[in-house]
Amino acid sequence: MALIRWEPFREMEILRRQMDQLFSDLTAAEQRGNSDVSSSQRTTWVPAVELHDNGSELLLRVEIPGLEGKDLDIQVTQDAVSIAGEHRYEKRSQSNGKVHSEFRYGNFSRVIPLPCKVQNQQVKADLKDGILNLTLPKLEQEQNKVFKVNLGQSQAATAIEAGNSNG
Repeated sequence: MALIRWEPFREMEILRRQMDQLFSDLTAAEQRGNSDVSSSQRTTWVPAVELHDNGSELLLRVEIPGLEGKDLDIQVTQDAVSIAGEHRYEKRSQSNGKVHSEFRYGNFSRVIPLPCKVQNQQVKADLKDGILNLTLPKLEQEQNKVFKVNLGQSQAATAIEAGNSNG
């Protein structure tokens, strides 16, 4: 049976670090956010993405509900896609003066690294129903090409003989 050393303050140290990180994140979000918006609404958000490889092109889908094309800055290099934008807070006057909102407002920025190089001058974009679709054609040398490999009898025998001489 193995003895396990009990470290009673180890969990407390981990909890302290997590709390420090939480307060650091909240402070940074407040400093970046709009002063007219409460701190819970200033929390930054990052849009979710899907990346599909269709052989000759990549299809990048980004979930950005409530945003229009004018609110987005999309930059494509051969290796990555950078998407930045702002989800603006809409001021509404309420008769009772209280509003409960779980929406996230503020600036966001996301860089999505691509698994292969793309033709960044040929990108097609479409924004519909809160989903941004980017069609990224691959560079010609990056497309999956299939080559048939012929393995002759003499090559197979050479490989087997080389394996036997090593072992």
